[in-house]
Amino acid sequence: MAADVVLESLAAEMEFATILRWLKRAGDTVVAGDPLVEVEADKANYEIESPLGGTLAEIVAFEGDEIPVGAVLAVIEEAA
Repeated sequence: MAADVVLESLAAEMEFATILRWLKRAGDTVVAGDPLVEVEADKANYEIESPLGGTLAEIVAFEGDEIPVGAVLAVIEEAA
C-alpha cells in the first residue's frame, strides 16, 4: 500500500516551502522518523521525516521547487 508524504505547515503562517535537498533517493528503504528531505520556509530550514517505514517509491517535488502546504512531496510504499 502506498502513502503520500505531504508538506505540512511547519510555522504559524507558512504557505510555501522550497525543497533544498533530498536526504534519501527513490528506491531507498526508510524507517518511520528517518529524515527524508530538507526544506526552507520562512527563512528557516526544516527536515521532513518519513511518516512510516517502507520504500521511498517516488519523489514528486524536486530540489529548487517551491511547494505549497498540503502538496505531495513523495510516495512511500509501505513495508509488508
